[in-house]
This record gives sequence, structure tokens and C-alpha cells, in this order.
Amino acid sequence: MKIQIKGPIVDDSTGMMYDYFQMPNVTPSKIAEALKSDDGDVSLDIASNGGDVFAASEIYTMLRSSEKQVNVNIVGLAASAASVIAMAGDNISISPTAHIMIHKAWTNSQGNADNLAHESDVLKGIDESIATAYATKTGLDRDTIIDLMGKETWLNAKDAVDKGFADEIMFEDADSPAVFNSLGVIPNKTAVNKLLNFIQQEKEMDKPQNTLKNNKLAILLGKDSVN
Repeated sequence: MKIQIKGPIVDDSTGMMYDYFQMPNVTPSKIAEALKSDDGDVSLDIASNGGDVFAASEIYTMLRSSEKQVNVNIVGLAASAASVIAMAGDNISISPTAHIMIHKAWTNSQGNADNLAHESDVLKGIDESIATAYATKTGLDRDTIIDLMGKETWLNAKDAVDKGFADEIMFEDADSPAVFNSLGVIPNKTAVNKLLNFIQQEKEMDKPQNTLKNNKLAILLGKDSVN
């Protein structure tokens, strides 16, 4: 079962407004409806700038309590509230070009000194709750997590894996050696990656068939071109 976490993460009421204007959004009710399916494991594709921290908390809790295997794919930016949802994954994969961004909660507030002092205490409590989700996944201590949040930390794919926010980087590493148990010749990873990229280009571009055939053959032979 594939679930898309793309667009702002908002509460159900705000989601109705987004739907009216046909704008992408993620709400707790939409995730709850998707989780009713009996299609097995859950696969989350995440590319979101974040949104409502309480809506994200509700979604995180639903995913963790779903009794389904939750596989998260961070395909773009998983920022703020979206990064909290990502932490619900039993396995988190991140694209080599993707990022995770974490920071402390913030709000637009007004009032007197007492009001603002109270709001500050509320935000600190929210920060602690968010840090719990990160700490549970990464194993980092809470003080380290809070420090990273306070600095508004941006993690590329390698940083995310090194710090425990993700389990693996998506796609094959073309530089890693391939080990085979075969009497035949298997294309190396560089050739495989080139071919996969070429197939995608083939879908998007109108090229002469003889050119496509020659390029495919060149990739398989490990050459730049075939005359």
C-alpha cells in the first residue's frame, strides 16, 4: 500500500479548504482512511515542507500503532512536521539527493508578557515531544537532539544515515564491488545505473530506434558508443 506524504501537513478542517482549491495536502483522516486497507505493508513516499505539528503527531501515532510494516522513502525534502512522520518508519530509505530538516517548534503569537511566557513553556513541551520521536529512531540522547533542533539542522542523505535518522540511502552504489556466484557475465552496477537512467530518458524523449538500440548495446558492452 502506497501513501503519499506530499504538500502541507494540516488538520482535517484545514484540509477541506486545501481540497476545495485542489491543492495537495496531508491530513490525519486521509492517512486513517488509507490504513484501513488490508493490502499489507505500508510504503510512505515523503516530500513535504511540514506543517501542523499536532496533525503530524496524530499521523505518526497512527502509523506506529497500525501493526503494519511501515517503509518510508524520503524522496525530496522531509522538513519539520514531515520529518516527524518519517520517524514512524520501521525502515527509512532516503534518496541520495534528498534532505531531512529538523528544528524547534514555532508559532505566531501575541499578548502580554504572561501570555508569551506561557506560550514559551508550551513550545518547550512540544519540542520535547518532537525530540522523543527523533531519539526513539536514532538512539541519540535528548540533549543532542534538542541541540540539533535549536540549530535548524539540515541533513543530507549521508548525514541522515550516519546520525540514525535514516537506515539506508536509496539506489545502488556504483562504486561498491559486486560479488557474483554465476558462470555467466552479469553487468556491473555502473552499467545497470546507466541503463536505468537511459530507460527513463527513452520514455521522455523521442529518439530514432536505431540510436536507442545502439546506446543500449553500448551500455551492456561497457562502451561509450556502438557504431
